Amino acid sequence: MNNDVDPVQPETRALFAPLTIRGTTLQHRAGVSPMCMYAAADGMVDDFHLAHLGRFALGGAGLVIVEATAIDPRGRISHHDLGLWSDAQIDGMRRIAGFLSTHGAVPGIQLAHAGRRASVREPWFAGAPLDESDAAAGRAPWPVIGPSAIPAGPGWQVPSALDAHEIAESIGQWVAAAERAVAAGFRLIELHGAHGYLLHSFLSPVSNTRSDGYGGDAERRMHYPLEVIRAVRSALPESVILSYRVSAVDGVSEGGLTLDDVAEFARHAVAAGVDIIDTSSGGISVDRSTDTRVRRGFSFHADFSRQLKARTGAIVACVGLIVDPEQASRLIEAGDADIVLLGREMLDNPNWVHHARRSHAADEFDHWDPRFGSALGPRLRTLRRLAETGETPLTRFAQHAGQ
Repeated sequence: MNNDVDPVQPETRALFAPLTIRGTTLQHRAGVSPMCMYAAADGMVDDFHLAHLGRFALGGAGLVIVEATAIDPRGRISHHDLGLWSDAQIDGMRRIAGFLSTHGAVPGIQLAHAGRRASVREPWFAGAPLDESDAAAGRAPWPVIGPSAIPAGPGWQVPSALDAHEIAESIGQWVAAAERAVAAGFRLIELHGAHGYLLHSFLSPVSNTRSDGYGGDAERRMHYPLEVIRAVRSALPESVILSYRVSAVDGVSEGGLTLDDVAEFARHAVAAGVDIIDTSSGGISVDRSTDTRVRRGFSFHADFSRQLKARTGAIVACVGLIVDPEQASRLIEAGDADIVLLGREMLDNPNWVHHARRSHAADEFDHWDPRFGSALGPRLRTLRRLAETGETPLTRFAQHAGQ
């Protein structure tokens, strides 16, 4: 290969610039967003998770974040969520982190508690709350918790409002799960503070109407998530990256968090030890009558991530219909994001990063695992030769028809 040839096309160069955080270097800026697969039993990793996540590392992703992983059985979204509430769950996670790291991806994990949005069916069953019919089928609902006794929407469970003792216990669960994640070998831990889940529900006035030190004005509503951040950060080795996912706006017709509110919280979160603000939106309510969620379009959270970056000085990640390498690179060049996280796009094409890195050099597969690249290079050369001759996959059938 000619070493004078830049292996990255100019229009995607920003995407493939390395990024070092706390001494850990992401080889480029494209990562895999945490995506719930609803494939676990008792919160345990199995071969599905290894194959599902491992293919992204083999496909060239620089960062792979394991799906929302419950810190407490009550914090599962569904019966089939992953968990790290027990030491018994560490070994399975260690397989995941080890495989990702071996194949060039920084291993990350998102820790979560679904709060008042827990105890529901899987998305292919509309994500509706579990009820007596589920109990009869062996999938019983469980009691949910939150800052106040306000359900996520009509027909949803009324959560039990946590008291001060339960809040302290919950903070301990976040710390214990983070310590298990470190023991499993993860180098990035993300706290899920978005989508109406427990951390988000304490921050938002829609779901938090407390009058004690954990509710009321904006400063007191920040106390619980900030205490979690500080406790987790103090328990982590200095080298482990701490990310926090936010909903940049609540997306409700009145009374919800605005971007200004979330930017103020994000400043405090960074001061408390967060390294990355991972930007999403919405989820505080499932009541469609008050829903003003952000309209989905290409990179539809980029305006939010740009503002959060400008207002906090933090490293920011952006999610939301990022599908094209040039689009991703321009988001970084424009200052909209430092990291782009792809979810469904990676599900559709786990080799997205490799395809994005296609070079102008003679061998376009140097960046692939040689067990793949050594086969794909000759294949491509054959395809090019056939294209020059005008032959197509259907040529033989046209010849048969003419006989």
